[in-house]
Amino acid sequence: MFLCFALGIANIFHIGVVIVFSIICLVSAFVILFLEIPLLLRICPTSEKFDAFIRRFETNFMRAAIYGVMSIVQWLSLIVHPRPTSLIAAAVVLMITALFYALAGVKGQGFVGSKTLGGHGVAQMIV
Repeated sequence: MFLCFALGIANIFHIGVVIVFSIICLVSAFVILFLEIPLLLRICPTSEKFDAFIRRFETNFMRAAIYGVMSIVQWLSLIVHPRPTSLIAAAVVLMITALFYALAGVKGQGFVGSKTLGGHGVAQMIV
């Protein structure tokens, strides 16, 4: 998340199509933030559609899918822009994350949420 945010800001000052990919990288950072810290869905004013979108990714395979899509989008920046930018680092890290979530899904490991970050049981702790 921090890498996507930092690289999104760093590449937004390029001239050309890279700006679009840096904005997508910034949006990805915020999606990852809400995806990995579910407590934010309870304390931040978000729409019902956004909440439903984020809640779709509660299994390892679904998280692997969203990280994979975010990685592919950043890899596409290499095709569009003739010179590689630092967005390749975000693409690599997102790809590795997708692979680890997919590996956990294949091994049959259940997704484990943390009460500290807003997993199961936080609603009772807040009230």
